[in-house]
Amino acid sequence: MVRNIYDIRRRGVIGFLLLSVVVVSVFLFYSDSLVKDLSQQERERMQIWADATRELVNPVNPDSQSGSNVDFLLSIIERNRTIPVLLTDETGEIIMQRNFSLPEPPDSLSLSLSDVNRSFLDKKLDELRNSPNVIEIDMGEAGKQWLYYEDSKVLRSLGFYPYVQLLVLLAFVLIVYYAVSSTKRAEQNKVWVGLSKETAHQLGTPISSLMAWMELLEESGVSPETVAEMNKDVKRLSTIASRFSKIGSRPSMEIYDINEIVSHASDYMSSRISRRIRLTLMPWHEPLIVTLSPP
Repeated sequence: MVRNIYDIRRRGVIGFLLLSVVVVSVFLFYSDSLVKDLSQQERERMQIWADATRELVNPVNPDSQSGSNVDFLLSIIERNRTIPVLLTDETGEIIMQRNFSLPEPPDSLSLSLSDVNRSFLDKKLDELRNSPNVIEIDMGEAGKQWLYYEDSKVLRSLGFYPYVQLLVLLAFVLIVYYAVSSTKRAEQNKVWVGLSKETAHQLGTPISSLMAWMELLEESGVSPETVAEMNKDVKRLSTIASRFSKIGSRPSMEIYDINEIVSHASDYMSSRISRRIRLTLMPWHEPLIVTLSPP
């Protein structure tokens, strides 16, 4: 019955782990889909932004460039407050930037703020040239311009979100697995405690009988030394049974002289070990009082 319970629990743990893997996979797939959709939406927004820039510089129908149309195109450009953008000409010179967090004013007087900003934007441009976030803008007779953009903070945060989910779910799985394992160990410990107490109970009857036989042997004229040695073994069995009965219980601490404890152990072992081994006891010259659970 116990084995069946453990088998069922083991299968339940395996099933839970498999379910956790499925849940994690679903979350990762859904989060990855969200990131891809948001990335595509941002590229479409940047394409509209690029088209508005081209229309302002080189309109398809110059006659239609009314004030309202210009205002509308400028509003498209101004509404981008989340996506960092760099606009360069054919030579790669930066002609406009938006939404970048520029460095603080420099402490050194040898560099101006414009120099620091220029260096910062040049590094950003080098990074973005190796990314897919590039849009070519055909300005007609004015040549070409290139629009480089970074992912917005929302998209970058969402890109890390699947990994955060994965870590949280893994932590949850580990906690549940640890809790199940701890419960299993606790139940096993209870079984061992029950077996120990039952063993102590079963040993009690023959030990009591042996004690009675010791008295009968002593009355029958058996050598007192022999009876004394046998009595030590019976008392030792009684002590072992008592220890078994105390398994799982809180130990009772008492005050003892450690010299006496060691002396009793030495006397007991001296008559039971090989004669080629000699125990030498050198007790301390004064009592060593300690608090311990009696052996």
